[in-house]
Amino acid sequence: MKSYTTKQVAEMAGVHRDTLLRWLREKRVPEPERDRNGWRRFTDKEVEVVVNYAQVLSNGKGHSSGSIAEQEPYIDSIVRLQKLDWDFADAKTGFLTHAIHPYPAKFIPQIPNALIQELSSVGDTILDPFCGSGTTLVEALRLDRHAIGVDANPLACLISQAKTTRMTEDDARILFELAEELSRMGHGRANDMPLLFPELSSMPDAPRPTFKGVHDWFDEQVIDELAHIKSKCLKLETEHLRRLSLVAMSAIIVTVSRQDSDTRYVRRKKNISLGDTLQQFSRSLRNIAQKSLEFSDELQPYVTANVHNANILTCPDIGEVDLVVCSPPYPNAYSYHLYHRTRMLWLDMDQPQFKKEEIGSHRKYSHKGANAATVDTFREEMRTILDWLREHLHPNRHACFVIGDSTLKGEKIKNDRLIIEVAEDVGFKLEANIPRRLQSSKKSFNPTIGNIRQEHIVILRNKRT
Repeated sequence: MKSYTTKQVAEMAGVHRDTLLRWLREKRVPEPERDRNGWRRFTDKEVEVVVNYAQVLSNGKGHSSGSIAEQEPYIDSIVRLQKLDWDFADAKTGFLTHAIHPYPAKFIPQIPNALIQELSSVGDTILDPFCGSGTTLVEALRLDRHAIGVDANPLACLISQAKTTRMTEDDARILFELAEELSRMGHGRANDMPLLFPELSSMPDAPRPTFKGVHDWFDEQVIDELAHIKSKCLKLETEHLRRLSLVAMSAIIVTVSRQDSDTRYVRRKKNISLGDTLQQFSRSLRNIAQKSLEFSDELQPYVTANVHNANILTCPDIGEVDLVVCSPPYPNAYSYHLYHRTRMLWLDMDQPQFKKEEIGSHRKYSHKGANAATVDTFREEMRTILDWLREHLHPNRHACFVIGDSTLKGEKIKNDRLIIEVAEDVGFKLEANIPRRLQSSKKSFNPTIGNIRQEHIVILRNKRT
């Protein structure tokens, strides 16, 4: 008797393998028998059940004109999402390319994964208008959807592009060879072996940075080694390899600087030894090459990712999308332009311009002058963004916002309620507002305004006709 694997059945049903596995866990389709190795083997009859179930779901997502399904698609999905345990307390979050670069205050991949699986189909286009480090984009590609990201932060866009880059074995070999070369150089400098290896006694000439404060934030030997690393990255032949290697460099910059951490913009002595920066880069590059290779192995050849470095308030033209999943900036919570300053300057990015455009930055909301941002500032910015989203999101499809509270001038702001109020005013309908607890061990990224221990997942439907 002929049998089929889980992957084959998912392809016949036109869904992602993860979606079929979820249907099996939730007993929406019958569990098949397993072979002696423990693998599921579906019979023709079981395949037929899965395919028919997928077709029923597809037919209920807006294909019959004038039906309740057309006016309120994904009704069952909304119910399932409301029953889900959103805390994900024990979930692993650093798999594949998700952890190749530090990025504070990002949401965990399980959140967009669940929303994308329930509120979209294979081949749909998923948008994150505040894409940050690309968590939504990575999960969209893994689930066989196309991905679009927008962010005013050029560093965020570089990271997102790197995390969604396809890697071949030949690409990985080139990066591993560069990592090995710089590791040997770092080892030689650390052990001070000029007699045996005279070429290691000093760094080869490379353009040194001239941005203001470089000597305040970096030791001399770190500047030398970072400059050499950057020159090697820029000499790689293909753009995607240059991008991946520069992200590997960016990932270590705060560690080898005098900046305390990604969440504290104060100086402290770290005693970075000769060769340490080269060794750290080597480890970072190996990690990125390996994780990118593993990520690429999961991808279908037809899915694409496009990242736009743009100020969302200028309403860039990104085409039409089927689902929006994002975590907008919490007003007054974090200043990416500040904490990522040295990274951006090393990478020749326009940090002052991003400082002007950043939504929600702590510095913007803590300003004491007449032009200080207020809750009304955030409200009007969200109105502009939601108006723009309505024009690009297909009718009766969903926009999902993951957001917590803010504190402005001592007053707690319920950002979920603010977004709902503005969204309903411009033509969205609230489908769900689901609370989730943050892990108690999670470090607050701005303790001066209070720890944020709960978020809300706001699910809106675009009523545009």
